[in-house]
Amino acid sequence: MQTYVLAGGCFWCLDAAYRALTGIEEVVSGYTGGTVPAPSYELVCTGATGHAEAVKVTFDPEQIPADVILDAFFTMHDPRQLNRQGADRGTQYRSAMFYADAEQKATFDAARRRASELWDAPVGTTEGSVVTTLEPLGEYYDAEDYHQDFFAKNPTQGYCLAVAVPKVNKVRASFSQYLA
Repeated sequence: MQTYVLAGGCFWCLDAAYRALTGIEEVVSGYTGGTVPAPSYELVCTGATGHAEAVKVTFDPEQIPADVILDAFFTMHDPRQLNRQGADRGTQYRSAMFYADAEQKATFDAARRRASELWDAPVGTTEGSVVTTLEPLGEYYDAEDYHQDFFAKNPTQGYCLAVAVPKVNKVRASFSQYLA
């Protein structure tokens, strides 16, 4: 098994999209990249802790290649948006990949370069395309229980319908050979 920690906006969306893929052993929503020990959701939402909403994805590379996990990550969110995803704004919604070691950092960097070839700069801007950061993985704090597998527990919730469903559908269409 391998585990990646990835942040790309609200963790509910990433959680839901990864759970649609085969070979996923576990997805845990949580917080990382900040300075406050054991932060709460409410505290992370202030932007004062430095944490990102992230998912810890554990997968079987014999069932789903690591590159697919990372390419799906760049499919399920817009990595050109700095410190936001759509209407969700703040550093807690940043696009980031948290590496555990040098090998993972190199793998993440290669995925980010692949994504840069696919994502153009946003219309009307001259900035670079992908703003996803590579950050060392520090302490990872599991989010509160009600955030775990949120989409499956709340499929008719407004945010899920408006934001998560399109992302899940995009991943399902792009990676249909890996659907669970």
